[in-house]
Amino acid sequence: MKFSELNLKPELLKAIKRAGFEEATPIQEKTIPLVLSGKDVIGQAQTGTGKTAAFGLPILQTLDKKQEGIQALIIEPTRELAIQTQEELFRLGRDENAHVQVVYGGADIRRQIRSLKQVPNILVGTPGRLLDHLKRRTINLSHLKHVILDEADEMLDMGFIQDIESILTFASNDHQTLLFSATMPKPILQIGEKFMHDPQIVQIKSKELTANLIDQYFVRLKENEKFDILCRLIDVQDPELSVVFGRTKRRVDELTRGFQARGYDAAGIHGDLTQTKRMSVLKRFKQGKLDILVATDVAARGLDISGVSHVYNYDIPQDPDSYVHRIGRTGRAGKNGMSITFVTPNEIGYMKTIERLTRKKMTPLRPPSDKEAFDGQLSIANKKIQELLDSDLTKYTKEAEKLLENNSALDLVAALLKDMAKDAEQVKVEITPEKPLPFKNRRGNTQNFKRRYRSDDRDRNIKRHRKPNAQTRERNIKHNFVIKKKD
Repeated sequence: MKFSELNLKPELLKAIKRAGFEEATPIQEKTIPLVLSGKDVIGQAQTGTGKTAAFGLPILQTLDKKQEGIQALIIEPTRELAIQTQEELFRLGRDENAHVQVVYGGADIRRQIRSLKQVPNILVGTPGRLLDHLKRRTINLSHLKHVILDEADEMLDMGFIQDIESILTFASNDHQTLLFSATMPKPILQIGEKFMHDPQIVQIKSKELTANLIDQYFVRLKENEKFDILCRLIDVQDPELSVVFGRTKRRVDELTRGFQARGYDAAGIHGDLTQTKRMSVLKRFKQGKLDILVATDVAARGLDISGVSHVYNYDIPQDPDSYVHRIGRTGRAGKNGMSITFVTPNEIGYMKTIERLTRKKMTPLRPPSDKEAFDGQLSIANKKIQELLDSDLTKYTKEAEKLLENNSALDLVAALLKDMAKDAEQVKVEITPEKPLPFKNRRGNTQNFKRRYRSDDRDRNIKRHRKPNAQTRERNIKHNFVIKKKD
């Protein structure tokens, strides 16, 4: 469906055209008419499907410029996602002169308070900082017309539900509520029942959740093989931009240091980094100055970065819903993407659970050999050398002539290749093993092997099945005799 068929203002259509969009995505096509008609909506959509425009365009359409006060409140789980949402709404509403502001934790609250004196039409924020402003009475929600809960499942996981309930007590009763979530567990549906009036459910089919444009693979391996195999995969596949997911902050730090030691352009983000540092890393990654972003689930949730060609799940997520969010970093804007998940033997059950959720089987992938990885490095080096040859080299020709006087052209080219094609596995990297996930069988049930095979249980089983000795046999005979005599 064309955006022009959605009854949007000319100013908004102009902004949409400027952004390069022509046809509405499924979530936009189904959601925009419902929001314009005033309905509450529960939308199932992951990031990258265009849901910001799905709620942003109808909100911008219905803004009353004559009315002062905050008319729309958008609640996001992370600072990064809040900033991205504010930026996108600002671009879409530029011709409408919409005033959009963002507030989040980790930034100077006094500066935010000064900015809020020029009351925005639309306010985007994270739950903690929004609640802080409400308690300080620096924002007023009495004129609110729309409340949007974005990435609701993530806010549930992060424990923000009580904060959201508190925020909504400050809002006017007569407002439209929109809820968006990549997955729909029961607690999310319960939120809809509690805060919404006869919500309309817009649900993308499960097969669309993981996007048919994403090729999903898994590599079965041992924990101590992961890093070397990951490096080989990167060498062979030569991704444009890649995101590597680790389960913990320590894992992210160690992977980042390991990549850097082997000569890869990599940086990591997790919750312990300052906001300034995180934004700096993300800016470099978006600009293509980094090839590899290493991240935890929380740090990377909601990142809207175009051009990510590969997602590597160094650690399989314990929560299968997180898998949907992770692989959603790639396969965007009609481009193909690839996800590769590392699975140790006791994690096969988790992989099967993910496959049931996504309704798509992962394809087994054979790890590249050392030779294949080295050939991949040579291929990358050849491309870089060709790019250099296509550039202006006049400043370097005199020095090149001197080198040729003392060295053969073959040796010089070989030296250049050696410098540019890093033989990654020559640098030994030790990654600390993480505590393994509880064993999960193929039906998805977790089992605690330590409990089942404890030594005292084993001893008890041995005693239970031991043959009775003479004294025991005599006691049993007497016992049976007494019973018969009573009968």
